[in-house]
Amino acid sequence: MTPGTPEFDAYLRHRSALIDYAAPILGCRARAEDVVQEAFVRYSRRQKSMAGADAPQSIGDPVSYLYRIVRNLALDWLRKPEAALKADDGRDLERLADAAATPEQVMMQRDQVRVLAEALEELPERTRVAFTMRRLEGRSLQEIADHLGVSVVRAHQLVKDAVRHGAERLDRST
Repeated sequence: MTPGTPEFDAYLRHRSALIDYAAPILGCRARAEDVVQEAFVRYSRRQKSMAGADAPQSIGDPVSYLYRIVRNLALDWLRKPEAALKADDGRDLERLADAAATPEQVMMQRDQVRVLAEALEELPERTRVAFTMRRLEGRSLQEIADHLGVSVVRAHQLVKDAVRHGAERLDRST
């Protein structure tokens, strides 16, 4: 999505309402924000693919289409096996005990955590704060944007930059 395009304008106009729609389905507002963002990416791709077709087509009711995408993505997420696990349910944690990591896996995971911590330290402070607020504290993009004094789109870009940097550092370490 590019600022100034109809898709981006739709994103800004309907984002909050779609998050409000997805949050009760998912039981988590932060997860709902991720689902809504993915829905807009898919909507944008669909619009572009339709624009490239020989016969011009359009989506009859884009807002209804977006709600349907959000609902489907939210329900798909709920169907994932890991979505069924609740950290506050001790029975689920007991079932996970059988899947305990081997000493080698623990060492590899610790090494990965070390690499990621170093990668975080390499980032500009604003990017590091955005990542920490989003991924470690579970804050919404709006909260991050307000805290940093930037737009929601810029807050998302900062988090994305941090994730990309961490992934690149992990790739280089292996």
